[in-house]
Amino acid sequence: MSDKKPNRTRNIHYHFCLNEEEAALIRERMAALGVTSMGAYFRKMAIDGYHINVDLSDVRALVSLLRRCSNNLNQIAKRANETRNIYEADIEDLRRQYDTLWEAANGILAGLARIK
Repeated sequence: MSDKKPNRTRNIHYHFCLNEEEAALIRERMAALGVTSMGAYFRKMAIDGYHINVDLSDVRALVSLLRRCSNNLNQIAKRANETRNIYEADIEDLRRQYDTLWEAANGILAGLARIK
């Protein structure tokens, strides 16, 4: 049997010690990021020096609003082309949706501006 190690892309080994408090803090941060590989987490932190966990639920909501507004605009354009008539209620509904869309976009931008 050979003592030769398999060919690995990461063949340099680092070793360091932690106390219980440090280890618990690292496990908490890994869990918050959804990372299960300690090696991957340590490499990422050692190379990049920081991590950012971004909650994209607001962006998903913004995309949903964009889709609804686009769909309504397309329906209004189709009706205008077919009947040569646009209803004021449709335009007002679209205006309200765009106001909601801009409020959501401004909220996301304000949140991103607070990231330091």
